Amino acid sequence: MARRKKGIPIHGWIAVDKPLGVTSTQVVGKLRWLLNAQKIGHGGTLDPLASGILPIALGEATKTIAFCMDHTKTYSFTVRFGEQRSTDDAEGEVIATSDIRPTEDAIRAILPRFIGTIDQLPPRFSALKIDGQRAYDLARAGEDVDLAPRAVRIDSLELLALRGDEADFRCVCGKGTYIRSLGRDLALELGSVGYISALRRDQVGPFTVNNAISLDFSADSSQIPPLEDMLLPVQTVLDDIPALDLNEREAARLKNGQVLSFISRPDVDRLHRAGVVPDKSNPVTALALFNGTPVALVNIDGIDIQPLRVLNL
Repeated sequence: MARRKKGIPIHGWIAVDKPLGVTSTQVVGKLRWLLNAQKIGHGGTLDPLASGILPIALGEATKTIAFCMDHTKTYSFTVRFGEQRSTDDAEGEVIATSDIRPTEDAIRAILPRFIGTIDQLPPRFSALKIDGQRAYDLARAGEDVDLAPRAVRIDSLELLALRGDEADFRCVCGKGTYIRSLGRDLALELGSVGYISALRRDQVGPFTVNNAISLDFSADSSQIPPLEDMLLPVQTVLDDIPALDLNEREAARLKNGQVLSFISRPDVDRLHRAGVVPDKSNPVTALALFNGTPVALVNIDGIDIQPLRVLNL
């Protein structure tokens, strides 16, 4: 007999406006306790020194976390010039100093160099793995951390304000971008050194401050909005992939792990209405629905529709 899972099955997303000084894991733990949720995870870590939007997946929504991670993100951050820190943020030790303080004109002049696809060296204190170990564990142990630069996408980068030793920026970027690295590299490009002294994530795809909740992390806090007021649908992070409507028989077959073949003209027309051109050289990931309810994430390979992740809703 299968062991009964503990907790309540809740399916969907909750956007949390994470405060400073709290880890992403603590947010997950707090919500797990408050909701008695059976299954829960987060869609992209925020460091304790960063605040802002942290998407939380519950139940079947955890199967869509990868799509959340792929969404564009918006950050507001502050670079403090004159000191470089080992962690590239305020937590680390000072490892270099500079007397150079860039002017507003100098900052604006170099910003275009950071727009588009650029090579970025991740921070030594990051969660990336080297031979199976986290980079931050190796760095804290005093070992050499040899990380390779990698391509990241920056859609926009603007200077908001400059005052004394600090400059405020807003950045819209793609998956895998490290704002700590961006702040470090901006300062170096300006002939100075610097680190991130403040960081806030303003948006992750469809999750913004407008649909986020705040959590009280005092020991005995148990007050949250009603679940129906904060729970967003599982498909919230799937709005940018095709949606394919199925009939009851097709939905049942997908749930049983069977492959569908859309051969007839009406079936091919359905693919076209979903925005999919049957092409085996260009497989497409889509969301299959029955009566508006998500059934599965599927791979459409030509006329064949194969279930990738069945959603039990």
